[in-house]
Amino acid sequence: MSKLVQNRIKHYRTQFRLTQKDLAELVGVSRQSIISIERGKYVPSLPLALKFAQIFNCATDDLFQLLEDD
Repeated sequence: MSKLVQNRIKHYRTQFRLTQKDLAELVGVSRQSIISIERGKYVPSLPLALKFAQIFNCATDDLFQLLEDD
């Protein structure tokens, strides 16, 4: 049984009317990293997840959910 991380970064980014480039600059990563995170191809580090939560003024649990893959 593996674990998958689902995220809502794109949802929050669009709610805040930020481009991928804007968000990348705010958290200090490349636009390509934001694309990979939004597509679920890359799971961000804890410090990066906390930066997202600060920017969106929400809990990390609102942004990321751990799912079981049967």
